Amino acid sequence: MNKKTLVLGASLKPNRYSNYAVQRLVANNHEVVAFGMKKGTIKGVTVDTKLLPYKNIDTVTLYLNAEQQKAYYEYVVSLKPKRVIFNPGTENPQFYNILKENNIAFEAACTLVLLSTNQY
Repeated sequence: MNKKTLVLGASLKPNRYSNYAVQRLVANNHEVVAFGMKKGTIKGVTVDTKLLPYKNIDTVTLYLNAEQQKAYYEYVVSLKPKRVIFNPGTENPQFYNILKENNIAFEAACTLVLLSTNQY
């Protein structure tokens, strides 16, 4: 089952985990949308620099630290994703509470590990 995923904090640099996550999600046939600071493409996925009102987002996977995430709380909640993945280094108890209040599931996990172990 494909899970439409927003990679929030996508980097065009090939050595960044967020870039690799986009590649792995595409390789696993997930529909991917991405938001980052620089416009470009990763494996055919456009990295948007504007916050777009994406529809039917199953998962938001975060590659922004807790401080950077504050600017995106309302945006992520507005997308009504089924879950948010906090990758290593992005853990954020304040955001966990906001997600809980909005009945959005979340987990502190690594998208790359979840994909490689078929738990995504």
